[in-house]
Amino acid sequence: MPITFDLPTIWALIIAFAIFAYVVMDGFDLGIGILFPTFKEGQERNSAMNSIAPVWDGNETWLVLGGGGLMAAFPMAYGVVMSALYTPIVAMLLALIFRGVAFEFRWRDAAHRKYWDAAFTFGSVVATLAQGITLGGLLQGIVVHGRSYGGGWWDWLSPFSVLVGVALLCGYALLGATWLIMKSEGPLQAHCHRLALRLGIATIVGMAAVSAATPFLSYDYYHRWFAWPQVLFTAQVPLLVAIASVVFFVSLRRKATYLPFLIALGLFALGLIGLGVSLYPYVVPRAITIWDAAAPPASLEFMLVGAVIMVPIILAYTGYAYWIFRGKTGAEGYH
Repeated sequence: MPITFDLPTIWALIIAFAIFAYVVMDGFDLGIGILFPTFKEGQERNSAMNSIAPVWDGNETWLVLGGGGLMAAFPMAYGVVMSALYTPIVAMLLALIFRGVAFEFRWRDAAHRKYWDAAFTFGSVVATLAQGITLGGLLQGIVVHGRSYGGGWWDWLSPFSVLVGVALLCGYALLGATWLIMKSEGPLQAHCHRLALRLGIATIVGMAAVSAATPFLSYDYYHRWFAWPQVLFTAQVPLLVAIASVVFFVSLRRKATYLPFLIALGLFALGLIGLGVSLYPYVVPRAITIWDAAAPPASLEFMLVGAVIMVPIILAYTGYAYWIFRGKTGAEGYH
């Protein structure tokens, strides 16, 4: 279906951008939490924490923008999605709070640091699994009766949603490992190179499994990916994934510093494009389109003015923060 750049579509693109920005910017620090038990206590764990300490709070700004934008721009879809996926979404939010508390207290309560480290890992794993299960639950379809959710309490839980959760767990861990390849030195960097190799394989296998299962969830998905002539376009997505995978493993073999992280981000971008192919123009698959769910045009116009002003400001201060805290980090901070 061709894209028409009306107000609902523009807002769908803004929300998609916010979600991608969240995945890019919060994915690697969740990944570091997932990998935290593999780091040695002391210098390695402190170095890993210091690499994200200046930026991790601001990363979740994009989650607020995505969720708030969905509520304001597509209120009917927000009500349906929240009703259907209430459990994993609440689990994600509680886990993010849990890991945030652990992050702060591990520095201030050294006597119990091992417990705060365990809490940091637990919160990261639960938040990531909940995000993946939420996405899987959305993709597999939501029962809608009229203008509200018509399914059961546990409809979101299925083998497919768990598969997406596990694949995202591998993907975020890969982002965390490649981030630390950029930001660390010595034994920690060497350890992350080894982790990135295994996690790269796991992430690509996970992407392949989710991609293979998705078209069989619904004939609509199958038609979008394999019908002629759009298959000429959609086939470019797995082709680019294959090319990016080869470049990723070559960069690891050559001990590249920055390229593995950039390619990992590229794999996530291709995943988002694939998600767009499957979903557009639905915000609730096969039930509610972006035009069905959109707020009144006057509301969308009013909010768009604010987004046009605020999004560049958020991008500017985020970019400035990453620039200021560029370079390598150690147990004592940046240098």
